[in-house]
Amino acid sequence: MSSVIVHYGELALKGRNRPWFVSMLVRTIRLLLADQDVKDVRFVLGRLEIQLGPAADWTEIKTRLLRLPGIGNFSRATHVALDLDAIGDAIVKAVAGRPRKTFRIAARRADKRFPHPSPDIERVIGRRVQEATGWPVDLEHPELKIFVETLSAEAFYYFDKERGAGGLPVGTSGKVMCLLSGGIDSPVAAWRLIRRGCRAQFVHFHSYPILSSTSQDKVREIAGILTQHQLRSRLYLVPFGPLQQQVVVSVPPPIRVVVYRRLMVRIAERLAERSRAQALVTGDVLGQVASQTIDNLEVVGSVATMPLLRPLIGCDKDEITTEAQRLGTYETSIIPDEDCCTLFTPRFPTTRATHANVETAEAELDVAGLVQAAVDAAVVEHFRYPMVQSSVPSARPTRA
Repeated sequence: MSSVIVHYGELALKGRNRPWFVSMLVRTIRLLLADQDVKDVRFVLGRLEIQLGPAADWTEIKTRLLRLPGIGNFSRATHVALDLDAIGDAIVKAVAGRPRKTFRIAARRADKRFPHPSPDIERVIGRRVQEATGWPVDLEHPELKIFVETLSAEAFYYFDKERGAGGLPVGTSGKVMCLLSGGIDSPVAAWRLIRRGCRAQFVHFHSYPILSSTSQDKVREIAGILTQHQLRSRLYLVPFGPLQQQVVVSVPPPIRVVVYRRLMVRIAERLAERSRAQALVTGDVLGQVASQTIDNLEVVGSVATMPLLRPLIGCDKDEITTEAQRLGTYETSIIPDEDCCTLFTPRFPTTRATHANVETAEAELDVAGLVQAAVDAAVVEHFRYPMVQSSVPSARPTRA
């Protein structure tokens, strides 16, 4: 029988809480592979085993597992009887006919009741493979590494390890609300929180119909990509153009962007409270644009009453771009669009807003009314991955 052996890295350090983290990872893997021929997902002596049926699509399973937070590494493995001769016979048969390679055996004895310690397993199996193939052993830099794991009632062998996403299983660190602009930075910021075990919800501010709907289409696609990592998502689409029109009438041009962002934080926080999210997340990078100086970030963040997380704050554009390319959001993020940040933007925005100036300007606005109107007008769309009952991506719009 074929299985996938999953090793978790960071979860091993969780002490008494480890069983809960592992159970969350098992649950997520079951949801992830619900439409595949998977017989069972179970915990076995410090690792997980995904038992595959004959119709399982290994290429698709591998692609999905590579994206899932909480996995250190995984391998497609073959069951074999818990007997040293049987293990050796199976491995010799499996490598027969392969091109000449240097190799080594890497054994792990999970159950110490098995009479042969790991060095003995490596020595005996290595000798069997060398006698059968003539391959030379290279303990430092082998071309082929053959892994053997002995458990309580059976053993596994496999040849390749796939490196997982690492981090913590989705849902183990609570919910966050991510402000998703459609640019390069904010999807990466959201991914970093997802990888740390957060369930991310998304909010996007748009200026349709004043501007085109391109930014909404981009954000839907990005939300779909991020959903492949956390399986369930909500996207709140907030019409922001009416608020901007009122800001333009009352607020001096240099501080308009700061006022826009303070309104966004207030609205996002209200939506976060509705969805029981515990923090806000932005893609802010220190010094990248005028609104992201320390002074402006402090003035903007001061209106939040829940934690405001900025996971990219010390990154540079090159490393964010590289991560976006690896994540798969980059090509969508660079599609030209007209988002709300381009509407009514002053030519010379301030880089040193003060609380006094901003609060004086906001006194000319009905801030509470503007926030409430935007929250009431928000539309929420639901995303799910994989789609077990339909091949069409799920996006059901409803009022927030």
